[in-house]
Amino acid sequence: MCAVRGEISGFSRAASGHCYFNLKDADGGNALVRCAMFRRAASLLDFTPADGQLIELRGRLAVYEPRGELQLVVEGMQRAGAGALYEQYLRLKALLEAQGLFDAGRKRSLPPFPRCIGVVTSLGGAVLHDVATALARRAPHVRLIVYPSLVQGPDAPRALCEAIELASRRAEVEVLIVCRGGGSMEDLWAFNDERVVRAIAAAGMPVVSGVGHETDTSLADFVADLRAPTPTAAAELVTPTTRDCLDQLGASASRMARALQQALNQHAQRLDRASLQLARPAQALRDQNQRLSLLAQRLRGSARHTHTLRLARAAQAQLDLERAAQGLLARRGQQLAGLAASLQSVDPQRVLARGYAWLAEPGGRAVTSVAQVGIGTELRAVLADGSVGVQVTDVSDPAAR
Repeated sequence: MCAVRGEISGFSRAASGHCYFNLKDADGGNALVRCAMFRRAASLLDFTPADGQLIELRGRLAVYEPRGELQLVVEGMQRAGAGALYEQYLRLKALLEAQGLFDAGRKRSLPPFPRCIGVVTSLGGAVLHDVATALARRAPHVRLIVYPSLVQGPDAPRALCEAIELASRRAEVEVLIVCRGGGSMEDLWAFNDERVVRAIAAAGMPVVSGVGHETDTSLADFVADLRAPTPTAAAELVTPTTRDCLDQLGASASRMARALQQALNQHAQRLDRASLQLARPAQALRDQNQRLSLLAQRLRGSARHTHTLRLARAAQAQLDLERAAQGLLARRGQQLAGLAASLQSVDPQRVLARGYAWLAEPGGRAVTSVAQVGIGTELRAVLADGSVGVQVTDVSDPAAR
């Protein structure tokens, strides 16, 4: 019996309940040992093992005879913390999440009916065949462009970045699938590389991540616009099936046919009503004559009523005019009488009748001042009933005294 401490890698659970995984050096070294944990021991665990976990094992060394490999048969397992690789994964995830690369607000919607799809994956794996087969089955009319790249190993991050940047630069696809098959955390580590995550975020089209199996989660899954559990599922998510498209077209055609038939029925009913009216022109003429007679009767009644109203208004206007003329004449007569009285009050003849006279020179100019006459000047005195000639015998000027 021995005890060992290390990091889980490539963990899998068989249908029988047995668990198989590798135990690697927790300090990042290359040391690795294969482990098997049978169903009885696995049923006693109080947690679910996963890649990257740091654990402590108790077990015994044995040889797997079919392959002649040394392995550790695990009798007991307990958690000892997160492994170095898993800790690196968590630190980078927290950093990128803080920078907003995983925000839902920056996710882009996939085109509903893409005509060209790009795939970034390895040419040597079965993943490309699975994706191409799924696309050919669901949408054979869709064009597929492959951007080859390494998906595992130290050179994989740079190759993935170059392939994604090439797809963005060429701008010939409407959606890009970045995918590879399942594997251990080390196998999938290229999709946790910061450079790859940032390349996906900067891609010029929506990106779907289909990395590993459903239980595998990489940082590429978080930054992608959509995560698919498997590469095949990614191909299914980006394309509607031809059958679905045909069904939608059929439904649209049915709706259009019903709308067209309804419109034709309405026009046919209108045509039937018009034809019925044309079939009985005499009745239509009688109806029109009745309407014309009714309108003529209304017109005559309206004309008589209008004429009566106008006569009444004219008579009232004449009466009002006569009354106004009489009032005006009365007022003008009163004004004339007043003016006559005023005129009579200043009539010179009435003054002369009271015993006054006015003097005039022989030329007819009135004498108004003693300065106009002298002794011996002949004047004419005008009285109320005539005039007499007079001669000045004396001149006195009261102002000169």
